Amino acid sequence: MKLNQIKDNKGARKAMLRVGRGIGSGKGKQAGRGGKGQTARSGVSLKGFEGGQMPMIRRMPKRGFKNIFSSDFAVINLGRIQKAIDEGKIKTSDTITYDLLRKANLCGKASDGVRILGTGELKAKISAEVSGASASAIKAIEAKGGSVKVLAPAKTEKAA
Repeated sequence: MKLNQIKDNKGARKAMLRVGRGIGSGKGKQAGRGGKGQTARSGVSLKGFEGGQMPMIRRMPKRGFKNIFSSDFAVINLGRIQKAIDEGKIKTSDTITYDLLRKANLCGKASDGVRILGTGELKAKISAEVSGASASAIKAIEAKGGSVKVLAPAKTEKAA
């Protein structure tokens, strides 16, 4: 066998379909674009257009509202804090703050800080300075001899 005798397997390459080359080709006249008009032209986008009748998205009633004054907290449970202490991501001597939890990859971005919830078991004595904490979380932390300082969330401008 020589290099000039090498060829693809049968059916490995498919010829490009040349459209608009006469009626006899099967894809002539309108070249598979349907009828004439707006949809036959390039650059048209008719997503959601229903031929002039009121679109479905505008026929449906609006529900609910977006409260622009709501607080955006990163929420973390006591169980996750204990797991991070066990794994060595957080030291019990450190004061638990939003910045410390961000560095330990335990919470995401939040414009109003962090809020601790009481789910899970806490075995270590910790001190926390957070934007919010549930009553059960405060009770669990203080039962282990720790302390919780709840800070007022920083007021930030939010886009409506």
